[in-house]
Amino acid sequence: MTQKVALITGSSRGIGKATALRLAKAGYDIVINYARSKKSALEVAEQIEALGRKVLVVKANVGDVAKIKDMFAQIEQEFGRLDIFVNNAASGVQRPIMELEESHWDWTLNINSKALLFCAQEAAKLMERNGGGKIVSISSLGSIRYLENYTVVGVSKAALEALTRYLAVELAQKNIIVNAVSGGAVDTEALKHFPNREELLQEAREKTPAGRMVEIDDIVNSVMFLLSDGSDMIRGQTIIVDGGISLLV
Repeated sequence: MTQKVALITGSSRGIGKATALRLAKAGYDIVINYARSKKSALEVAEQIEALGRKVLVVKANVGDVAKIKDMFAQIEQEFGRLDIFVNNAASGVQRPIMELEESHWDWTLNINSKALLFCAQEAAKLMERNGGGKIVSISSLGSIRYLENYTVVGVSKAALEALTRYLAVELAQKNIIVNAVSGGAVDTEALKHFPNREELLQEAREKTPAGRMVEIDDIVNSVMFLLSDGSDMIRGQTIIVDGGISLLV
């Protein structure tokens, strides 16, 4: 494989960065997307270039449709195609329900939910030129379970999972396969923004039936499976990777 291209949003750190590097090692040219962490994004780009792959770095807040369209215009100009889209970028306000404001709702839903719809539209236009592609989004257990201070993010991830099902059906005719991966608590930089971070980590360490916490590589392994040919008949599903903790009452 010498020409296939993968876009990973929010890929300057954490799960997005690990996914970008894994795809580069698998032979994909990579589009790195970031909103604020330019230095980190450029460091990831250097690592990808060291693997012998081409890389395009694009700053874009994916909660803004105009920025999305500009990002895909750059991808088209640079590569002329897209084969993989990993919808990883996420943000959100962590507050109790009675402290939530309209701006918190709009910010979180725009980046975590709206972005998938409008990125998928643009991705599909490029993918169908080359016979299809795959889209995988990153969700979380807050989409189906109560997590403290997680209301707006949980709702946005539930919308993401619903949208995954709709995209899977309507994009199937273009040979575009759409799924999601939902992870348990993973100790990434994003988790530092959780007011109850230590409680979440302690619960994951003590209660996960698998005997250990979920790690970044566990999530990336599942993403890579869904991007492989072996998963072609899995459509519109959210694969839960949590070591079994969501099975506990």
